Amino acid sequence: MKNFIQPGDTITIPAPAAVKSGDLVQVNALTGVAATDAAQDQPVAISVKGVFALPKSNAVLPVGAPVEWTGTAVASLADGDQIGVVVEAATAGDATAKVLLR
Repeated sequence: MKNFIQPGDTITIPAPAAVKSGDLVQVNALTGVAATDAAQDQPVAISVKGVFALPKSNAVLPVGAPVEWTGTAVASLADGDQIGVVVEAATAGDATAKVLLR
């Protein structure tokens, strides 16, 4: 295919802010996890597919629960954009939730 660009599991974008490896990066409807550290506006590779342990709110998140990003943590989907689904139940006391990115 002469119009194929890349598989799309990981893409490189300008960092919307300073990011650390493992940070969730969200730009409009594009969500991924930073592969490396990057300063704002510098290129950063983000993984847009896969399961990642992400910081979570103090909510209970059952398997299959759709989640959104609050800017600091994943939380039950309310008024935001769905970034993925929980793949392992997380209790209120858990610091992270395992999320399959969508």
